[in-house]
Parts: sequence; structure tokens; C-alpha cells
Amino acid sequence: MTSATHSTLFPRVPDTADAVLDGLDPEQREVATALRGPVCVLAGAGTGKTRAITHRIAYGVRAGILQPSSVLAVTFTNRAAGEMRGRLRQLGAGGVQARTFHSAALRQLQYFWPKAVGGDLPRLLERKVQLVAEAAARCGLRLDRNELRDVTSEIEWAKVTQTVPADYPAVVAKAQRDAPRDPAEVAKVYETYEELKRERTVIDFEDVLLLTVGILQDRHDIADHVRRQYQHFVVDEYQDVSPLQQRLLDLWLGDRDSLCVVGDAGQTIYSFTGATPDHLLNFRTRHPAATVVKLVRDYRSTPQVVHLANGLLAQATGRAAEHRLDLVSQREAGPEPAFVEYADEPAEAEGTARRVRDLIAAGVPAGEIAVLYRINAQSEVYEQALADAGVPYQLRGAERFFERAEVREAGVALRGAARAGGNDSLLDHAEGLPAEVRAVLSTKGWRSEPPTGSGAVRDRWESLAALVRLAEDFERAKPGATLSDLVAELDERAAAQHAPTVQGVTLASLHSAKGLEWDAVFLVGLTEGMMPITYAKTDEQIEEERRLLYVGVTRARLHLALSWSLSRSPGSRPGRRPTRFLNGLRPGSTAPGGRSAAAGQGGADVWSGGGGAGGAGGDGRPVAARRKPRGPARCRVCGKTLTDAGEMKLMRCDDCPSDMDEALYERLHDWRAVRAREIGQPAYCVFTDRTLMAIAETVPATEGELAGISGVGARKLGRFGAAVLDICAGGDGREAEATATGEV
Repeated sequence: MTSATHSTLFPRVPDTADAVLDGLDPEQREVATALRGPVCVLAGAGTGKTRAITHRIAYGVRAGILQPSSVLAVTFTNRAAGEMRGRLRQLGAGGVQARTFHSAALRQLQYFWPKAVGGDLPRLLERKVQLVAEAAARCGLRLDRNELRDVTSEIEWAKVTQTVPADYPAVVAKAQRDAPRDPAEVAKVYETYEELKRERTVIDFEDVLLLTVGILQDRHDIADHVRRQYQHFVVDEYQDVSPLQQRLLDLWLGDRDSLCVVGDAGQTIYSFTGATPDHLLNFRTRHPAATVVKLVRDYRSTPQVVHLANGLLAQATGRAAEHRLDLVSQREAGPEPAFVEYADEPAEAEGTARRVRDLIAAGVPAGEIAVLYRINAQSEVYEQALADAGVPYQLRGAERFFERAEVREAGVALRGAARAGGNDSLLDHAEGLPAEVRAVLSTKGWRSEPPTGSGAVRDRWESLAALVRLAEDFERAKPGATLSDLVAELDERAAAQHAPTVQGVTLASLHSAKGLEWDAVFLVGLTEGMMPITYAKTDEQIEEERRLLYVGVTRARLHLALSWSLSRSPGSRPGRRPTRFLNGLRPGSTAPGGRSAAAGQGGADVWSGGGGAGGAGGDGRPVAARRKPRGPARCRVCGKTLTDAGEMKLMRCDDCPSDMDEALYERLHDWRAVRAREIGQPAYCVFTDRTLMAIAETVPATEGELAGISGVGARKLGRFGAAVLDICAGGDGREAEATATGEV
């Protein structure tokens, strides 16, 4: 075996049980060695929870305390279960079962059904939508495809929360849940759906859990058999457990307490599917003798990203907030999160695409960059902007915008109306392109007001609304444009976005980004009404939206940008406000308690909205954080008062003559490129172009003069100051920097 075999892809299996513990931090080691009784691991984002629990299982197995076949580790996705199995094999514990709740239950159900019920297990219904459609038809209800999806999801929620059809209306009212139809109608469809399943001898995904629970409750001999097989349980992502899954777990356990749960209440974002953090929060009440370990050492994100994440949850309210974890980054310092304000949505998309392109040019792989948004309907403008910028991308958790069924249907309808022209009665009273589009799309479900609640109906409406907005923007850009012109534009856009991509920037909703991470993350569209989403009404729903943003922030390892736009389209009234969740965290804002962002945020960059009205620094680079000057800043050439951040950095008007030392600027520029490569960051993280220009114009001779230049803070002065002053004095900066860092 060659040494190359022992790569990160093929790590050497630890020789002994103690060797399994090598490399764990103190808290992870505490988790790994806590093998008796109930254990609760409160693990923040990026703290190595999977590492801790897999090493715990492997240590128990390798030490002879746990038999591999007696351990059942459960999680929520096949991907997570597969990752867990892979890690256990690498640690020498390959016989351990790691499964999702459903796959573990299905395995038991298939084994015990002949004994408990007799005959073969009913056929598993892979997709229940068709049966729900038949149930609705029996009830005299006509549901379109998206309403079917929403009612189907509602039935799934009812089943995992152990709500029977008769109780559904009352439970929905108590939970203040937005039902996709009248609750009495949903209850009737739910009841009829269950009748159809019985008639056809089929079961659905949720029945797998329900039937397993029923058998274990009714047949003590079978329950004892399972408990003899599995004597030790580990549950990952415990904050996402539903009441039904908890009931199954209780039956697996019986009266034993050999249970380890891992979770973070601050990452509860799936309550709409029936998940609840209550089981995690109540664990110590149910198990007073439990060992509780907190993992707060964040190995994923820089201190700057972690600081913002902690600040988000510091303002949270509710029970989950009482158990929040303050993360402590274990990484070296990185760039500050950038807060970016744009004039309008197209400018936001174009500015984001430029910054993505800059990161790729600086060496960040496209696959290590993500653009995350609240709803899938937001993707189209970013798909277009990235395509226009020549940046490859891939969509996660959603179809490409122009491949969505409702968008294809709308395209067919618009194309037909364009061919019919004045012969289409739909257009008789429509004046202007937007009115024509609204008239045509009204036949496909578009209305002037959005539907209540979330789900497929809302997603469909958002897609159609995006087409309406596109028509409005198109007419504004090309007065007199016809429906045929718009159809041609849609075809061109669709063609541009269907180009094949292999390794690309990820476009994803915040929900679908859970469990993933990237070097650079752009959180976009962070305005009131989108974050929190407009249909989040109750305090609990608002707090879940805050946690969703927290999940987005903690996906970033190094680079993080948060952006919003003041209006929807160019020229529109700038009436939007950035999300309330950033109050007190973004420069220039105040927290609900009155604390200024400056007190809690270490000089985060504010980016101006390149491409929009009033934006300084149109090249899309960060400009100085907004600070109130002690007096008016004046141009050192003409004396005019300066208001533009970029001009204030140079202390002169852009159109006033520059006395910059061109040769010095080139030397500084070359030095910056080398230094950026050495530290593995984009060049502008060392100094922006504007700062280099200011240095080349001022030619500072002392630290005090250099510190007086906007963009040269204390941290950068300490890190790069000696080299810059040496270059200004005619040197190359290398010796001075080596002396300053003690490397000579």
C-alpha cells in the first residue's frame, strides 16, 4: 500500500479504540466517551456534530462496549445516513445500522407484517397525489395540480402530527395554520383518501411509521424482539423530529435510556412539515440524569461570519431562543460580511453576478459559491444575470425557471395569444402589454392578490407574477412592445439559460440549503415581505423566518454578502425596507432595543448598489462603512463638499485631476496580487482599488498618515502597514513585512 492511499479519501482506520478519539476537541471527546445513559448534544452549525457522534459510536464499538448490530443511528435524509455509514466504516465500525426513520421502520414492517397481520405487506404508494385527486373528485371538489400538491402536503402534516380527519379543522385553528382550502374540505378529502387506500390495499409513506407504531404498541412480543435487537440509539437533527417519529422512538426504546440525541433549536426551519424542537428542548425534563454537552466551536465559518450569526439569534424571542448557542469560530479572521443595498431587483442580480464573477476570477471555484433566496420564484432574475455574466450555475431543489410547468404553460398561452392578435377575446379590454399579459395569465391562475399561505399554489402564483413583472419591465424598456416581442424575449431568455453546466454556482432556496456549506454565500432579496415572508403572521412564524436567515448565514465559510433592493424595477418608487432581522447588525441601523450596529459589528463593509441610482463604487467593490463624519468632507482640489463614499475615500471629486503616482500604484497593485494569493483571498480583501489609489495619491510616510486613509483600519494596518510604507518609500515590501511578522 502506497502512502498516497492514505489520503483524505482513504483515511487509515484507527488502530485502537483510543486512536478513534485522536483529533477530537474536548467537547467532542466528551460526547464520544459518554456511552452510558441518556445523552443530549446541543450542536451549533459547523461544530462537527456528525464527527462527534460517529466517533462516539465507533469508540463504543472498538472498546467493546457496544455491539455494532445493536446500534441504530437515525437521521432525516438518505444522504445524511449514507455519510454516517461511510464515516463509521472509515472508523472501523462498519456493522452499525444508519438509516432514516422511514427506512428503519419499513424494514421492520416488512419483517414483522406476516407475523403481526398475515399475508404480504400492502403495496407502498410511491406518489399519493393521484389518489388525493380521486378523493377530491369523490368529494365534488375540483383541485388544480398545485392545489393538489398543497392538500397532499396538508394530509402528510396531519398524519405526522397524529391528527385524524375529524380533528383536523380544530387542530388547524388552534395551530393558526393557513390551510390551502377550507379546513372542512381538507378534512373530507383526507377522510376519503384514507378510504380509497383501504379499498385498494395500499399504504403511503406516513403509514409506514403509523403501522410500525401500531404493531409495536399492540404486539409486546414484537416490541421485545426489536428491543433485543437494538439496544442503543442515536438520533441526529433531533430538532426536526415530528410527534409521530418521537412516538416510534419511544416504542423502540421501551423503558431503557440508552439514547443519544443531537440537535440545535436555532436551526428549526421545518415546522410547516410537523417538525418541532419541543422534544429537544424537553429532553432534560424527560431525562433529568442526562449528560448534556454543548458543541460551540465552529470549524466552518470565520469569526466575522460567526459574529453575525450570533447577533441574529441574540435578538430572537421565544422558547427556542432561550436555548440558543453562542458559536466561537476556530478559523482565522476573514473578510467582514458585506451589506449591499441596491436601487432595484435587476441591479441586485447584476451586482451579485459581478461579484460572483470576481470571486471566480480570484480563484474561488464556482462550485464553492452559492446564491440563496427565500422562494424559488426569485431564481429567474439571478439565472439571467449569471448567464449574462458568463457564469455557469446549477439549480438545487427546483426546476430552472423556464422549465417549471406553470411557466411552460404560460409560455404556450402567451404564444397563442400573440398569434391570435386582435382575434383573441381575452385581449378585448386590455390596453398595453402588461395588461395583455395579465389577461392571458389570469386563465392560468394569476390574480392581482397573492393566495394565502405557502406551498405549491403560492409558488405557482409567484412564477406567474414574475412573468407579469417581466412584461412591465419589458414595456418600460421598449415602449410600444407587442405580445409577440415579449414572446421572442422569453424564448431568448430560455435558450440562454438552457446551456449545459457542469461545475457551477449553486442557486438554491434557503430551505434546500440546509446541511450544505460553501466558501462564499450571497443571501439576496432580504426585504420585509420576503424575509420574513409576508404570510408569516404569528410570533412563532416570524421567529422561524429569523432562524431560516441564520441557517443561510451559517452556510458561509469565508465570504458572505447580504443584499436587498429598494424597489422592484428601475424607476419604481423606492419603498422597500431591508429585513428587520438585520436591525442593529448592518451599519447605520438600530436594534429594537436601541443599540447601534456600530457597537456590535466590527466595521462590516457596506457595498453600494452598483448599476443602480445613487450607487457609489460602481465597480461593485466594497466601499467604506457608513460613518457619520465629524465635519463635512471636502475635496482637497476644488473644496467642494463630498457626499459620495468613493470620493470621500480619495478626498477629491472623481472629475478633479489626480496627482496619483502611477508607478507607485502599479507597485502596490502587483504587491496586492501576490499577497492575496498567499492568504487565499480576493485582492480586494487586502485593499480595494480605491484604497490603493488613495495611498498612491497621498504617499504616506508614517503609520499615522497611512491610518488616516479611509479603508486602512487597525487590523489591516497591523497586517499590511509595514509593507505598504516600505513600497511608498521605494522598497518592494517583502523585507519590511517579514520583519513585522517575525519571519526573518
